[in-house]
Amino acid sequence: MTDETPVLEIRNLHKSYGELEVIKGVDITAHRGDVVSLIGSSGSGKSTLLRCCNLLEDSQQGNILFKGEPISWHGTGLARRPADAKQVLRIRTNLSMVFQQFNLWAHMTILQNVMEAPVTVLRRDRDEAEAAARQYLDKVGIGDKCDVFPAQLSGGQQQRAAIARALCMEPEALLFDEPTSALDPELEQEVVKVIKDLAAEGRTMMIVTHDMKLAADVSDHVVFLHKGLIEEQGSPDEVFGNTQSERLRGFLSATRH
Repeated sequence: MTDETPVLEIRNLHKSYGELEVIKGVDITAHRGDVVSLIGSSGSGKSTLLRCCNLLEDSQQGNILFKGEPISWHGTGLARRPADAKQVLRIRTNLSMVFQQFNLWAHMTILQNVMEAPVTVLRRDRDEAEAAARQYLDKVGIGDKCDVFPAQLSGGQQQRAAIARALCMEPEALLFDEPTSALDPELEQEVVKVIKDLAAEGRTMMIVTHDMKLAADVSDHVVFLHKGLIEEQGSPDEVFGNTQSERLRGFLSATRH
């Protein structure tokens, strides 16, 4: 991979659930260090698109390239599936996903949650994984919570633990699916700060968000999806400051109220 090769490239992607087509031919590129935000109304296809990137959902047409390597498929249409399980695992471990609902294991301490995947999936040495987990928990500001269980933490702390867990996989890119929408406003800011810090470090990220201020502050590129298509895209200044489409104008007006 050269420096010019995108970390993640989506080409003409289509995704259907039976007869319902929810993504209708989308192209998005994220180079190393890019922060791409996906915005749009509920049902516009944002989260589905993100899940297709991480191969949690199968797409029916088009392709996804990771560092220039296309996904291998067999079958067509609704029968299309990834052809290489090892490729899926390798790509999935390099595109760490942070979910809206945290998805922490309730029966494990925070430290155990963060170090579990590096040990079981990547076969890392347990002591090394623990040291890395502690470092990332410090990084997100909850290093003192290693030995508590998820239920003992606030939502903001749980989401920061989920981000530490994603970072502990040492991924090439981070995928955030509405990382703040399940949180109260004051807890939301704890998570926003962590995401801003990661953006400032030059991490490659794709973020589905309802938070227009976050998208404006951290993104290199903003994509507005409407009914499964890209209605408008560009830099934050272009999308938020020089809006071209009436649909995006209406969406932004609605989000300000």
